[in-house]
Amino acid sequence: MLMITSFANPRVAQAFVDYMATQGVVLTIQQPHPAQTDVWLANESQADYVQDELDLFLENPADPRYMAASWQSGGTHSGLHYQRYPFLATLKSNAGPLTWAVTIACIAVFILMNIVGEQAVMIWLAWPYDSELQFEGWRYFTHALMHFSLMHILFNLLWWWYLGGMVEKRLGSGKLLVITVISALLSGFIQHKFAGPWFGGLSGVVYALMGYAWLRGERDPQSGIFLQRGLIIFSLIWLIAGLFNIFGLSMANGAHFAGLLVGLAMAFTDTLNVRKRT
Repeated sequence: MLMITSFANPRVAQAFVDYMATQGVVLTIQQPHPAQTDVWLANESQADYVQDELDLFLENPADPRYMAASWQSGGTHSGLHYQRYPFLATLKSNAGPLTWAVTIACIAVFILMNIVGEQAVMIWLAWPYDSELQFEGWRYFTHALMHFSLMHILFNLLWWWYLGGMVEKRLGSGKLLVITVISALLSGFIQHKFAGPWFGGLSGVVYALMGYAWLRGERDPQSGIFLQRGLIIFSLIWLIAGLFNIFGLSMANGAHFAGLLVGLAMAFTDTLNVRKRT
């Protein structure tokens, strides 16, 4: 028996074991303690092949072929023990200070809008709707904090927590801040040009994060930033549905398109050197 590697995440270890089973290689799992999962090889003559496959696996553990392998060869008898996390602990573990700050600000503004009225808050926070307001700099960004229904804010904040938290945890608060500021500014500018100043929501930033996460994952898998292709396809379908008003919902289509393009452009720029090295 030869120990191949150790994983901190037992589910990731199981995915590799399941995939290798589809390749005719038998690997076993041992857990000395919940925070460590060891992978062992029975036939040591296969060690070089397994190591090559492990290197490929570590480049992109979220590749659909590994998930498919778990469906094909996985079982419920692995004996793995998963750590359980309270709900709030799970939320905290996947979000940094900026992710939380924006989340709290959106919730606070939403509560305020329901207390004093949407119009009153929009007069304070909306994109400059008069030439006299063009030097009130906060307005170019605070439109992203306003939401007009419970579904609106829940949809945006779930995506913000998932994608913004991922970017902040792996690339730092500075990178998330840059993406947020640029996408809020440019998506707001485009939406203002198309439909006037009375709009709001974090969706322009969310679409920027979608575009960034997807293209960053495609071009730089080792960054740990990714968005499954199925989800980016869903986001594009939702974008087209909004453009043609299929669901009869009021959507900031200009902000969505601008945000997506901003995210794609930033991901492309950030991965230029990575692609050159490879």
